[in-house]
Amino acid sequence: MAVERTLVIVKPDAVKKNAVGDIIRILQENDLKLIALKMIHMSKEEAKGFYIVHKDRSFYDELTDFMSSGPCVPMVFEGENAISKVREIIGATDPAKAAEGTIRSKYGTDVGRNAVHASDSPESAAYEIPYFFSALEIHSI
Repeated sequence: MAVERTLVIVKPDAVKKNAVGDIIRILQENDLKLIALKMIHMSKEEAKGFYIVHKDRSFYDELTDFMSSGPCVPMVFEGENAISKVREIIGATDPAKAAEGTIRSKYGTDVGRNAVHASDSPESAAYEIPYFFSALEIHSI
């Protein structure tokens, strides 16, 4: 097993629901270490830059509008197979299809407002983490 780092973002919908603490607790209870955290309010341009991989998809404008609609909480978690572990804990993109007990089943509303974002591969984590955090802001414990 490999120790990995992954980005998790509590999206504006879950921030409004006051779910940040619960989401952190769920991830920490699954042997993931929180090693970076901040609250930000992305501009539309910052959201477009972050989600550039989706620029040709039909949902790109709606997604970037939503992600720039209010504060969000990017975080970095570290642990054994953190990327796949977090993806399992958060559940399917569509909260209606997410397994019971997953973060998205608990806090998501629909496929567009699904509470959290998480890196889906080592390559995406390598792009996403430094988008929000400098090396000085990440603290392995």
